[in-house]
Amino acid sequence: MEPQLAGGVSFRYVESSALVAAGLEGDATAMRAIRGEGVRVVSALTLAETRRTFAVAVVRGRISHDQLRSRLAWLRRFERFCEIIDVSSSVLARVGRPFSVEPVRSLDAIHLATVETIEADPSLVAVVTRDRRVRENAVAMGYHVE
Repeated sequence: MEPQLAGGVSFRYVESSALVAAGLEGDATAMRAIRGEGVRVVSALTLAETRRTFAVAVVRGRISHDQLRSRLAWLRRFERFCEIIDVSSSVLARVGRPFSVEPVRSLDAIHLATVETIEADPSLVAVVTRDRRVRENAVAMGYHVE
């Protein structure tokens, strides 16, 4: 049996939408959720999507180049405290099967498939997301959602 922390979960999967909300938009609720108890787990996709979103924010004039450097430094600090799961062939194979609540976009399916690679009872895993499709599927799969 997995160790359960005081907050009720052992693992905290941080999905891209929550990381972007915290890192780009300064969303305090998202920031608290990603800092919650449990081993932080992310997909390599989460980090790539977040970096991409930060870069696009510069091009669109939402943030300056100095703000980009600051946000990338923040992301590197966050990354040091995470277990990073690669987008592996087994994750991609899972993406091809139906999910509980369809339709699911491909990148969202990669996140959901990645969560399933965490070898723990779903009740011990929190999925931190701001995405409706990911949220609905994570709940249907038995995960906590924040």
